[in-house]
Amino acid sequence: MAIEVRIPTILRTYTDGAKAVEGSGTTLAELIDDLETRHTGIKERIVDGDQLRRFVNVYLNDEDVRFLDSINTEVADGDNVTILPAVAGGSAAAPMAGRRAGAL
Repeated sequence: MAIEVRIPTILRTYTDGAKAVEGSGTTLAELIDDLETRHTGIKERIVDGDQLRRFVNVYLNDEDVRFLDSINTEVADGDNVTILPAVAGGSAAAPMAGRRAGAL
């Protein structure tokens, strides 16, 4: 049994369009290294040095790894890992859009 890794649309160019791939390792770092051996270039998009990139969220069985042991979180066969890009946008003026002047 392997670890299922769900891939966001933006990273599917590295997995030949696959929505999910399998990997192995005992920690998230090892899993990402394993993915890199079969999907060259994906690691650089997920980690920066020895930590997760700031705008990439990784979940182990629906739990944010940043609240576990981050890149050193232990993983095991049968686990599900989901990689999601952080979503941000808008502008400082956006919350006021459509409001009357002076209204709170």
